[in-house]
Formats: sequence, C-alpha cells, structure tokens
Amino acid sequence: MAMAKSKGYRDLIVYQKAFALAMKIFELTKKFPKEERYSLVDQIKRSSRSVCSCIAEAYRKRKYQAYFVNKCSDADGENSETMVWLEFSLACNYITEKDFNQLEQDSEEVGRMLNSMIENPEKFLPKERKQAKQL
Repeated sequence: MAMAKSKGYRDLIVYQKAFALAMKIFELTKKFPKEERYSLVDQIKRSSRSVCSCIAEAYRKRKYQAYFVNKCSDADGENSETMVWLEFSLACNYITEKDFNQLEQDSEEVGRMLNSMIENPEKFLPKERKQAKQL
C-alpha cells in the first residue's frame, strides 16, 4: 500500500484558508467596474495572493527560524493590506456588507493562524532541527 505523499506548504491549514480567501476575492473582483481593473482589482488580487506565496516561502525556509518568522510576518502584512482594499471595495459599493463581513472573518482567521506561527515557530521547524535543539 502506497503512503500518501506530503504536499509541504499545501498541507498547512493556514495556506488552504488563505488560498480559499484569495479565490473568493478573485471571483468577487470579476464584477468590479472596468475602471478599477488596473488599480483596486490588481492591488487586492496581488496582496491576497501574496499571503499564499509568503506562506509557501516561509515553509520552504523553515530550517532558518528567523527567515521563517520574517516571511510569516510578511504574509500577515499582506493579509492586512488585503483588508484595506476590501474596506475600499465596501466603501465604493463594489461588494456587499455581507460579503465584506465574511471576507473579514476569513482574513482574521488567517491572521490569527499566522500570528500563532510567528509566536511559535518551533512547531514548524524540520524534525532534525527540533532534535538538535533538544540536545
């Protein structure tokens, strides 16, 4: 019987939730006015996708605790930037308050998970690094 192959960063729940949030935003922005295509739409899609890319980078460099924390912090910053663009989207009536509230809730959950990763990086260190720290 073959063992399931680990997908690395894609196995992280925070990555899955951030990816789902970015896809929700992508779908919503399809309805934004054409004049926003190169400003608000590009910015919100870029920042929401950057959360995922920073998580992936952090995971691949988790051998280096300071780098891991730095990239998780970058992901958190991108997540916060995404919320600013969502606030503009709501203020411009491009999204409903209901959609905004759901996206805000999703973003806050991602933020809490990223904060936990920043505060507890040792949980994500490779096994050989954990063992070395115990010696």
